[in-house]
Amino acid sequence: MPGLGDVLLLCLAAGFAGWIDAVSGGGGLVQLPALLILVPGAAPAAVLATNKLSSIFGTSAAALTYHHRVRPDLLTALPMAAVALAGAAAGALSASVLSADVFRPVVLVVLVLVGGYVLLRPTMGEEEALRWTGGRHVGAATGGALAIGFYDGILGPGTGSFLVILLVGLLGYSFLQASAKARIVNVATNLGALLVFVPQGAPMWRTGLAMAACNLTGGWLGAHTAIRRGNRFVRLVFLVVVGGLVVRLGYDVARS
Repeated sequence: MPGLGDVLLLCLAAGFAGWIDAVSGGGGLVQLPALLILVPGAAPAAVLATNKLSSIFGTSAAALTYHHRVRPDLLTALPMAAVALAGAAAGALSASVLSADVFRPVVLVVLVLVGGYVLLRPTMGEEEALRWTGGRHVGAATGGALAIGFYDGILGPGTGSFLVILLVGLLGYSFLQASAKARIVNVATNLGALLVFVPQGAPMWRTGLAMAACNLTGGWLGAHTAIRRGNRFVRLVFLVVVGGLVVRLGYDVARS
């Protein structure tokens, strides 16, 4: 159990992570390293479970806020959430068998390409222009959500950003609509991973719930900020987060 000072720092990190997650995804860049640094003696399963416990509160608060204010298309979001939950559970179950080091170089290359693509197209995601409708649309959305859910269960950082990439880059949603749907799906991926990680190594409940309260507050504030500031602001935060992910994963790949 971390001391009071460390818990306060973890709560601060959780609040900021909740804000980032609500706007563009990528809160794991802040919250997971904070746990690893401030609770160095904790088992990996306990760290992952505590991270997911905190995150699910923030993503839920953001998802509800977006649902009331933006009205995302649930006919797309809910099937994505269902398959993403299954994918996250499968990824968490595979975490002890498949090394995350295998995925990091691939994810790094994808992030560099996607970040460059979005940067070079300044109007991308400002207006909604769906590429497909009907079954093809739902099939592409759920297929991508399944893969991203698996990634969240086995590795994690940047899941929300990958969902935004899927929804904006492939399906043609605006950044704000993409963030709204991504938060619903992110709730499901957090739940799927928790269903596996909690029995394997229970979260640090008191620390996790204290962080959860701050993550929830950050998620609520982040969703309201994104709604008020609009697509351009979400795009800017998205690019900053992708840049952070590239640096973080690049460091991990170079060190391994």
